[in-house]
Amino acid sequence: MWAERLLLPCRAGLRLLPPRRWRRGEAGAMRLQTPQFQALFTPGLRSVAELFEKKNYELRIAGGAVRDLLSGMTPQDVDFATTATPAEMKEMFTSAGVRLINNKGEKHGTITARLHEQNFEITTLRIDVVTDGRHAEVEFTTDWEKDAERRDLTVNSMFLGLDGMLYDFFNGYEDLKNKKIRFVGKASARIQEDYLRILRYFRFYGRIAEKPDDHEPTTLEAIKENAKGLAGISGERIWVELKKILLGNHVNHLVRLLYELDVAQYIGLPLNGSLEELDRVTKNVQNLCPKPMTVLTSLFKVKDDVTNLDLRLKISKEEKNLGLFLVKHRQELTKAVGPEPLRPYQDFIMDSREANTNSKIMELLKYQGEEHLLKELQEWTVPSFPVSGHDLRKMGVSSGKEIGTALQQLREEWKKSGYHMDKEELLSCLKK
Repeated sequence: MWAERLLLPCRAGLRLLPPRRWRRGEAGAMRLQTPQFQALFTPGLRSVAELFEKKNYELRIAGGAVRDLLSGMTPQDVDFATTATPAEMKEMFTSAGVRLINNKGEKHGTITARLHEQNFEITTLRIDVVTDGRHAEVEFTTDWEKDAERRDLTVNSMFLGLDGMLYDFFNGYEDLKNKKIRFVGKASARIQEDYLRILRYFRFYGRIAEKPDDHEPTTLEAIKENAKGLAGISGERIWVELKKILLGNHVNHLVRLLYELDVAQYIGLPLNGSLEELDRVTKNVQNLCPKPMTVLTSLFKVKDDVTNLDLRLKISKEEKNLGLFLVKHRQELTKAVGPEPLRPYQDFIMDSREANTNSKIMELLKYQGEEHLLKELQEWTVPSFPVSGHDLRKMGVSSGKEIGTALQQLREEWKKSGYHMDKEELLSCLKK
């Protein structure tokens, strides 16, 4: 049984089997037995595997999860591939009383089954029959190599059997070990199948590559020749990839490439983006966990740059507001000279009537590289003004206009004190 085969001993995690002649992608070269791999075998996955084994359908872990497992990481999402067709899977799961959810993926070959409070997304092996640079019409197959051939990057093209056997048709594991990012087959062909793969290339480069400039020249040529194809890709899809690029490694280098390879103009970036400011800000935000928009705003010189980005990428209202805030305040709102350098930021928060001002100020401090002030602000609790209109009425102030004026005066005194004066001290000011 497959469950018994999973328990083969392997101290190093990756078990090399005895040498024998084997062709590319054939099982028998290597078996994975790491703790991260073993942890995948929940009651739900064991039940799924038993169903597929009874029907003699092949089932393997696919794509990004294999890449992560081979890197010693626990994958966030696990996708599965199978030789069973969607109709065969539906019949199998329905007969076993398994609940099926989210049928939107069925026309693309994906069935989602729910077992033991866990969802399993399983896709039939496919061949792209017709592609238009955005979507593909697919045909089902039982050929694992054909399915691997249609995937974008070699490191994403591997499969892993439930017995830990690695199936690698395009040397993805070698590329992963060498931290190389390459397209499967010819780069231009893969890009023309889906132009978003240009950004996926940069995203995974920032995630896996060790050196900032270790690209194959032919890959960069293919990207430049096909950059215009990104004009037909939806802004939402582009923004998902761009955000991940901005939070990965080698950001300065990769964003410069977006400009050098004529990609920037098709994804909403300003034509004359401030690359020098980007260099400065990426150093400032190191280890501070900035939001993607905080990094990206360094390219913007004026508010219109934020507006134009929003028109192309349909960013969220919160992201747009953060970009506009940073463009407006990054120069004028800075730390004070003297014993209270955080004070201008605290005053801004206290005076503001806008939502999420505290969060925006924290992103501004990251942008400016003010790590110590950021920690101080994170520990600071926004104080509550201790005086109310009721307190003033008890002192005999009855006019609404007089109460408003008095409260404003007292708030100014409270602000001058660094927000330390209590109610009694403030009310005593009115008696003088």
